Amino acid sequence: MFLGTATMMFPASMWMARVGRRIGFISGTALGMAGGLVAAYGVHESSLALLAGGTYLVGCYQAFAQFYRFAASEVADDAFRPRAISLVMAGGVVAALAGPMLARLGGPLMSPEYLGSFLILAVVSMVAAGVLINLRVPTTPIPAGASATGRPWQQIVAQPSYLVALFGAATGYGIMILAMTATPIAMVHHHHELGTAATVIQLHVLGMFLPSFFTGSLIARFGVLRIMLTGVVLFIGHILATLTGTGFSSFASALVLLGVGWNFMYIGGTTLLTTTYAAAEKSRAQAINDMTIFAVGLTCSFSAGALLESLGWQTLNLALIPWLVLAAGALLWLSARNRSAAVGEVA
Repeated sequence: MFLGTATMMFPASMWMARVGRRIGFISGTALGMAGGLVAAYGVHESSLALLAGGTYLVGCYQAFAQFYRFAASEVADDAFRPRAISLVMAGGVVAALAGPMLARLGGPLMSPEYLGSFLILAVVSMVAAGVLINLRVPTTPIPAGASATGRPWQQIVAQPSYLVALFGAATGYGIMILAMTATPIAMVHHHHELGTAATVIQLHVLGMFLPSFFTGSLIARFGVLRIMLTGVVLFIGHILATLTGTGFSSFASALVLLGVGWNFMYIGGTTLLTTTYAAAEKSRAQAINDMTIFAVGLTCSFSAGALLESLGWQTLNLALIPWLVLAAGALLWLSARNRSAAVGEVA
């Protein structure tokens, strides 16, 4: 699924640049419907290849869904943009509650087990398509005198703000995926039941998305770089919580802090990114950002098991500290650079 998201990110952005957000998003739901049906058929036929192919298509659907937050930013003014991005991300609260419930409902619904879960996934994608038919995202006008194609992608990416936004969001996503993927394995290793591990993951997902109701307001009040730095501090809190033991409360508190830290880093990174490109450049700028983030997430997802086995739960988390130090240094550097630029403009 992560591979599908990573590989489809750039084509999805280019496709929407050509046909618009509405048709692009509906194309994504079609992939979700196809993915659910193919995966369900794979379960029915006991075919791992078909199951993997179906989940790959679901990942492709998720690539299109990653651009919902950018679509929200494009219809909001500068003052409301952080809140618009944040409120779209708050939809994850519904996903955190409804997703596991629908999966459990569909598990025993048909034979073989979980066939119904993937059919429900296809139906949910179809419902999303029905909602998106009514979507209207006006085309952003290109200012007079501006290039119809914008700057080369190399020039866009080379901006300090773009690089820090990308590195911050990739740090948040990579660390979150690594720790979240390792958590159920670590909990089972430390003699927790699978149901207990599932509860911790649900708390984590709520930590990821519940703050979205106020993250945008915090960014508007305190500034995006301060909120991203707060995300780094919350990640350090996650690491410290893992050192308190391997009981339920240690895992739960660590994963909640991990989720909130991701929220601040990811929404903050997205908000900062939207300040670095013009209308004609958005498809390239957004695609490179999200493709890189999901490539990092894919790498961390695949490496979580091996790192956990070789390092252990607590050492694995301690090994994240240098990464967080680099992220904090980049944010502090950009903050100092922005202050110097502001002083220069006043002078």
